Amino acid sequence: MVSEFRNHPLTDFSKPENKAKMQEALESVKSEFDRIYPLYIGGKEVETGDLLKSYNPCKKDEVVGTFHKAGKKEVDQAIEAAQQTFKSWSFEYPQKRADFLFKAAEVMRRRQFELNAWMIHETGKNWVEADADTAEAIDFLEFYGREMLRYADEQPVTPVPGEENELIYIPLGVGAVIPPWNFPLAILTGMTSAAIVTGNCVLLKPASDSPTIGHKYLEIIQEAGLPPGVLNYMPGSGGTIGDHIVSHPKIRFIAFTGSKEVGLRINELAAKHQPGQIWLKRVIAEMGGKDAIVVDREADLDEAVEGVAVSAFGYQGQKCSACSRAIVDESIYDEFVEKLKERSKKISIGPVDDPNNYMGAVINKAALDKTLKYIDIGKKEGRLIYGGEKGSDSGYYVQPTIFTDVDSKARLAQEEVFAPVLAVTKARDYDHALEIANDTEYGLTGSVYTKNEDKIEKAKKLFHVGNLYFNRKCTGALVGGHPFGGFNMSGTDSKAGGRDYLLLFMQAKSMSKKV
Repeated sequence: MVSEFRNHPLTDFSKPENKAKMQEALESVKSEFDRIYPLYIGGKEVETGDLLKSYNPCKKDEVVGTFHKAGKKEVDQAIEAAQQTFKSWSFEYPQKRADFLFKAAEVMRRRQFELNAWMIHETGKNWVEADADTAEAIDFLEFYGREMLRYADEQPVTPVPGEENELIYIPLGVGAVIPPWNFPLAILTGMTSAAIVTGNCVLLKPASDSPTIGHKYLEIIQEAGLPPGVLNYMPGSGGTIGDHIVSHPKIRFIAFTGSKEVGLRINELAAKHQPGQIWLKRVIAEMGGKDAIVVDREADLDEAVEGVAVSAFGYQGQKCSACSRAIVDESIYDEFVEKLKERSKKISIGPVDDPNNYMGAVINKAALDKTLKYIDIGKKEGRLIYGGEKGSDSGYYVQPTIFTDVDSKARLAQEEVFAPVLAVTKARDYDHALEIANDTEYGLTGSVYTKNEDKIEKAKKLFHVGNLYFNRKCTGALVGGHPFGGFNMSGTDSKAGGRDYLLLFMQAKSMSKKV
C-alpha cells in the first residue's frame, strides 16, 4: 500500500552537518566538469560531433559540461525508437510505471546534495533555491506516481441496465518535453515523469543553458530501471531541431515551459496538420507572467516588504512566478518604498557556491543584455531608487533594481523582463490596485497583503491569476498544495502538481458489453 503523499522537507543549512555535505558536493561535482555527454536514443549513446558547451553563469568562463547536439536525423531516429517502445510501454501495468517514479524519487533523495550542486554551478541558483528545486522534483515523482494509481483504479460510470460499462485512461503516444533552465530539475522532472508514468514515450530536449541537469535526470531514471526507448535524451539548438520536433507528424503532444514567444510558436506549428498525421496534437504550455503583489493600506507593511523583496529578487527574478510589479495604496506608498529600498540593500550578490551570497548571476549574456535594456527603458518610465548597474564582469551579474512611480501602462509594467527588476506603481485605493493587477495579458501568480477579510474575499473573485496568495510571497508553489499554472498568455491553464494534470497526457476510452 502506497503511503499518503507528503512534500519533501527542505534542507536546513544552518545545521553544520548539512552545510558540510553541501560544500563537499559542490567540490565533488567539479571533478566531472567539462565531461562530454552523448545523446541517448533507444537505449544507445549517440555522438554527433556537433558540440554544445554549458557554462557557469556566475563564473562565465567555467565549462560545466560539453554535449553532443541532436540534428534532424537524430530527432527522426529518436521518434522511431520511441514509437517502437510505445507498443509495449503503453500496455505496461500502471503500478509498474508508478514504481519507476517511486524508485527514481529514492535515487533523487540519495543524490540530493549532488543535484543541488549541479544547479548551483550550472544555473546560478543559491543553496536554498537549488535545494527547493530538488525537493520539488522529488515531490513530482511521488505525487504523479500516486496519481497514476488513482487513475488506474476503477472509474465511476452511471449504471445502465443490461450492460457492463467501464472507462479507462490510455496514453497518447510519443511526445516532446521541452523544459526551461530556470527550474532545470523540478519542471523537467515534472513534465517528463507525467508523460512517462501515463504510458507515453518521450523526446526530452533540455534547455541549452542546463543540459547537465537533464542528463542527471536521465541517469536517475536509468538507475530506476526504466526500459530503453521510453526516454530519449536530445540536447540541441531550438533553432535547428525545435520546429522539426513540434511539426513531426508522429509527435502526439508537446509539453513546454518557457517564453510566451516560443510557446505561441509551438502552439501555431502544432495546430497545423502535417501529411501522415492522424490526430490533433495536444499542447501543454506554461509561458510566464507579469506577476503583481498588491499592498493594501491595511497590510502589515514589514511583511509586505519582505514578501515583495523575496518574490522579486529570489533567483535573480528569473521565475515565471516572480513579482515584477508591486502595486501599493497611495496612503502607504512612500513608507513602503523606503522600507523596500532599505531591505534591498541587504541583498548580497556574488558566486552562489558561497552560501553568503543571496543573488547570483542571470543565466547568460543575452539575459544580461536584455536586463540592461529594460533598465534603460525604466529610467525613462519611472524613478530609479535602487540598483540599475551591472555587477562583477566575472559573471552575468546585475544589481536588484527598483523603479518607482511606474505607470501601469508602461512597458516596464506590461512586458516580462525575467530579471531582478521591479516596477512599483501607486494605486488610489484597493479597487484601483486590483484593476491595475489585472491589466496585463498574463495571469500566472499574484499576491495580496491585507488584514481585511472582506478585501481578501473580493480579490478571490476579481484577481484573475492561476495562483493567488494572501499575506505571503507569490513564489514557491508546493506540489499538491498549490497546483501551478495560469491564465491568458501565461499558458494553457494546466495545473502542474494538481489532480487533473495527468489527464493532459492521456485520453479516455469508454467500453460497454451487453449482458
